[in-house]
Amino acid sequence: MDDWQKAGKIAWQALNYGKSLIKINENLLEVVEKIENEIIKNNAFPAFPVNVSINDMAAHFTPNDEKDLIFKENDLVKLDVGVHVNGFIGDNALTIDLGNNKELSKASQLALNEAVKLAKPGTKIYEIGSVIEKTIKEFGFNPIRNLSGHGIEQYEQHSGLTIPNYNNNDNLELEENQIIAIEPFATNGVGLVQDGKPSNIFKVVNVKPIRDNISRDVLRYIIQEYKTLPFAKRWLLKKFDSFKVNFALRNLERESILHNYPQLPEKSKGLVSQHEHTIMVKDNPEILTKE
Repeated sequence: MDDWQKAGKIAWQALNYGKSLIKINENLLEVVEKIENEIIKNNAFPAFPVNVSINDMAAHFTPNDEKDLIFKENDLVKLDVGVHVNGFIGDNALTIDLGNNKELSKASQLALNEAVKLAKPGTKIYEIGSVIEKTIKEFGFNPIRNLSGHGIEQYEQHSGLTIPNYNNNDNLELEENQIIAIEPFATNGVGLVQDGKPSNIFKVVNVKPIRDNISRDVLRYIIQEYKTLPFAKRWLLKKFDSFKVNFALRNLERESILHNYPQLPEKSKGLVSQHEHTIMVKDNPEILTKE
């Protein structure tokens, strides 16, 4: 089994383990740390911090030092889990409905199922977006137009290829053995996200010299441990004290060395569901994020 398949299998196992943990009154921070620890126990590493985006929050929410956050009745939880093995990434997501939003969850799930069938050489990008849009709208919901699936390469979770959730008229064709993530988002809102608060999920975007010793030490550790993959502030707090972490992150962000991902709420505060698989493009598409 190659590293793509290993990462995909462990990601799928971690996602389903996480699904079993998400219940009313469970603590968010404890849940995400259990999932991340489970990944490490399986001789892999998180490709990004586990995301648990709730209700109108579509993406980029992970708890940091908030120890009092719990899952509540009627929450609609998007669990997004990524795993890497030697930089080869499995990225998958599902929605846990703690209320009465089964149809919204089903819309993104069936859109994913239909889209995966098209992950073949020669398929045009817009064709995938078109089937996602059609499936979600048949349920009476909207796809989120400014969130998309993406290509994946070693140590690059988003490699540049965009897999839309609507017909964007892109005639680019998929190629054999490309690795792509397809991730439909469905909403009862207008179908757009906007930038929210900082997530405290960071990524190195520009390596350059930095003067002060604290920032230099923290940056060295980030590059050594995470390379070009996203990481959480809370991960650094296991290595450095809070003063050093806050000081370094502030400096590194100001110097445009780090990007701090914004949280992404739905623009009209609509509820959002999400499902995602990582797929190898073949005549018979290979879902990597599976048992």
